[in-house]
Amino acid sequence: MTSETKVKLGPNGKPIRYYQVPKTLGGKLKAWRYMILRRIAQFSTLLLFYGTFHWGWNLFDKPLLSGNLSGSEIVGLIPLADPFAVLQILLTGRWLETTILIGAVIVLTVYALVGGRVWCSWFCPINPVTDFAGWLRNKLGISNAISFSRNLRYTILALTLVLSALTGVAAFEWVSPISMAHRGVVYGLGLGWMAVAGIFLFDLMILKHGWCGHVCPLGAFYAQVGRVAQLRIAFDTPTCTHCGECARVCPEPQVLNLKKASVAQMVASGECTNCGRCISVCPEDTLKFDLRSRIAKSSIAEPESILPKEEKMI
Repeated sequence: MTSETKVKLGPNGKPIRYYQVPKTLGGKLKAWRYMILRRIAQFSTLLLFYGTFHWGWNLFDKPLLSGNLSGSEIVGLIPLADPFAVLQILLTGRWLETTILIGAVIVLTVYALVGGRVWCSWFCPINPVTDFAGWLRNKLGISNAISFSRNLRYTILALTLVLSALTGVAAFEWVSPISMAHRGVVYGLGLGWMAVAGIFLFDLMILKHGWCGHVCPLGAFYAQVGRVAQLRIAFDTPTCTHCGECARVCPEPQVLNLKKASVAQMVASGECTNCGRCISVCPEDTLKFDLRSRIAKSSIAEPESILPKEEKMI
């Protein structure tokens, strides 16, 4: 075997394999399962709002899902409220009804369990727009026009909270393209479509994953919630060959620090969106969804020798 055809080995001594798109329909559906489920969740949420408002959908003579993404009710019994919006309003000095505060606690508790940024990849109406922009720019071979730190979103998050306190207005809610997109779909056309188009063009022509990965303060807020989330991407160190397929598809590739993942036996960063892309393309089944408590009980420290000391990230 010549050096040109020699099989490349990973740090665990196993041959490096790369993801191949399945040829069968069943294989494709399995590979795309999380993407399909995410789209179902996103569009079903919008449909429930739309059907309740336009077609009078109800259950037990109560509106099925009324309100909007900032504050809503399920069958008139279960309040839901965006905890980030509630925090901004509280900082303006205004108090809110008890049901809204309860709704914020419910939402915050759910995302603290399943991963804060699950909102970003599974329910946010902007996500299909930015995903399409990312797919299209890959097809067209478009490079970034600018580059800046992903930490910018945390600066914007802090400024949003400070401005809310200083101006007496919930700063992000006033300009949120997420709320605009929701209102545009459910309640009718408006300026929200211009905001959506702007985000699409920004992600397509200016910066890959620009809005969700670098700018959005709501994503930054949920990343803090995600730090304690129970649902995690488990990482099986011995099977990983460092092929790089997970980092290639991940919208937040900085979370795939293999050395940290090997020690923790999971992707522990709150910035992980739990979208499942990495699981779908991993040829070694190194990655899977699991609970933090189960991972902690079953984790066994792996020898650092399988991880090159100089490697910090794929």
